[in-house]
Amino acid sequence: MDLRQLQRFVTLMETRNFHRAAALLHMAQPPLSVSIRRLEDTLGGKLFERHPSGLIPTPMAHAILRDARIALFHAEQCRLKAQETLHGLQGQLRMGFIGSATYKLLPQLIPALRHTFPKLELDLLEMTSLEILEGIRSQHVDMGFLRFPVGDVPEVEVIPLERDDFVLAVPSNSPLTEGGRTQLALSEVAQQPFILYPKSRVPGLAALAATRCQLSGFAPRVVQEAMQVHTILSLVASGVGVALVAGVAQHVQFPGVTYLTLTDTPAEFCVGMALAVPHSRRSAIVNNVLEYVQLHHQVPEMQQYALRTANSSSV
Repeated sequence: MDLRQLQRFVTLMETRNFHRAAALLHMAQPPLSVSIRRLEDTLGGKLFERHPSGLIPTPMAHAILRDARIALFHAEQCRLKAQETLHGLQGQLRMGFIGSATYKLLPQLIPALRHTFPKLELDLLEMTSLEILEGIRSQHVDMGFLRFPVGDVPEVEVIPLERDDFVLAVPSNSPLTEGGRTQLALSEVAQQPFILYPKSRVPGLAALAATRCQLSGFAPRVVQEAMQVHTILSLVASGVGVALVAGVAQHVQFPGVTYLTLTDTPAEFCVGMALAVPHSRRSAIVNNVLEYVQLHHQVPEMQQYALRTANSSSV
């Protein structure tokens, strides 16, 4: 038996009339009769008795009606799911993210994605930027939010979303905060002990922090390394040293830590959040989410930044 035979059987059960059933099925009556007869041959018994008053379903017809309807329902659900998956409206999305994405971007993005794509199954994976890039290359991750700038990575496209700048996290009881001071030039703390990111785990962010110090004329005196922002802030609060953290970290009101804005940051230097996706082999759902994120979470200046980056890399 096939689904068409079941659909014709159910329609005939509902109408109890070959002529009306054929009209609803958009077919002629003789092919309908042949289809029902073949279904009866497959099942090994009659489904309908013809009487002057109309068709009378047999006990076998009544017995299989519910299962026939269930089979048709699940077949339709199967078709719908296949179409929704092909069009990127449902399915699993493995999304990597760095810890600082949880301060602002993800709390804004995740509820919006769940509302826009209610059948999306999000698998959120906290990772380092390096792990996200490697995960996309190995196809273990579909997309990820990481810090930029990053170097050219084969098979991965990095799309800047929003600009950010380093701020300096210092102990709240530090002389640097006397008089309610809220900003300074990074060059003023050249002799301070620094907590920096480990090059082996987060090479991109470590390089950015080191470069930022160099732009202010010094190499940082590193006394401690830590990868997670919460760990870094805890060490700062403990008086171990000062640290460069992304400005978005200010969303975390960490006891014993004060954030100071840097006044000597060059205009061409920035550190921000970006979305990494496969350069090719993207699923429909990745393309849909990418389009949504670019439309709703990419600030205009970052669109221009992405365009300049793409143009410079193509020269």
